[in-house]
Amino acid sequence: MNLVSLGQSDLRVTPICLGTMVFGEQVAQADAHAIMDRAVARGINFLDTAEMYAVPARKETCGATETIIGHWLRKNPGLRQKLVIATKVAGPSRGMPWVREGAGMTAADIVTSCENSLRRLGIETIDLYQIHWPERNTPMFGAMYYDPTKERTKTSIHEQLEAFGKLVKDGKVRYMGLSNETPYGLHEFVRLAEQHGLPRPATVQNAYCLLNRSVENGLDESLHRLDVSLLPYSPLGFGLLSGKYDESGLTGPGAPAAARIAKFESVRAGRWGREDALKAARRYSALARKYGLSPATMALAWCYQKWIARSTIIGVTSLAQLEEDLDAWNVKLPAELLAEIDQVRWEMRDPAI
Repeated sequence: MNLVSLGQSDLRVTPICLGTMVFGEQVAQADAHAIMDRAVARGINFLDTAEMYAVPARKETCGATETIIGHWLRKNPGLRQKLVIATKVAGPSRGMPWVREGAGMTAADIVTSCENSLRRLGIETIDLYQIHWPERNTPMFGAMYYDPTKERTKTSIHEQLEAFGKLVKDGKVRYMGLSNETPYGLHEFVRLAEQHGLPRPATVQNAYCLLNRSVENGLDESLHRLDVSLLPYSPLGFGLLSGKYDESGLTGPGAPAAARIAKFESVRAGRWGREDALKAARRYSALARKYGLSPATMALAWCYQKWIARSTIIGVTSLAQLEEDLDAWNVKLPAELLAEIDQVRWEMRDPAI
């Protein structure tokens, strides 16, 4: 697995990134450490986390994931220099006052959150520090349409970039990135960064999978022309594309009770819990089996193969899942299957947008 560059930065990472958002909720610390041990043994050098993790978000577990990673790094002091560690500053509070107070995200919020993440992780510098969701009003996390009447921006993009500039100057951050971002937002961040000599986004971390290909509706061109890298998250559509809900549905008899969608009502209430998303997932599962593949392998191999996907973020709750996800890297999907996948998308669009 050759290393790839992220945007115009000098960060070199594996094309698979280990996502950690379930560490501290579904995955206990000892198991999380075992998963990270195995990922590194298999060659992975890229970890992604966030200040608000574990998920589903609640006050009691806010910051738990970074703390678990920090404990692991202290147990393995020689690893830090071999790893690229990414984390995220939360945007304005979305019903989570324990993460961010108020309707905005000030420069002071960004700096304070960074310092708290550094403390929990037990490191001196964050390699890639990302804005988890935009400070301004945007359609995200299942919302489809932009509504200008909901605009409540408190902090300009320029001010946010100045905060990142301070963090880079102070040696606390190497590069900045965005998440759950739109083409407009990406262009504004790049334009203002270049105009004022401030940190330029290296990456955008957005949902991208067979159930949500909205990145291909314009953001893909922006990423290419601006030389910013996509970090796809949820390549298995929160487990829908693993095939494990094909027979049972999300909560019916036989549904995996420990899985995120089955276990947490807050997840089912969102984009991944839509009936249309499950219907589409079943169509993709049938395609995978037609070609002799597991649904998870097909979904991951599809994402890994896409030119737009620079480093795909996988999330696992067990070593077995980790092995399957990493093994899918070596699977190349035939052109006939890719054409059938595109046909399903034409018919069912993006049900988990």
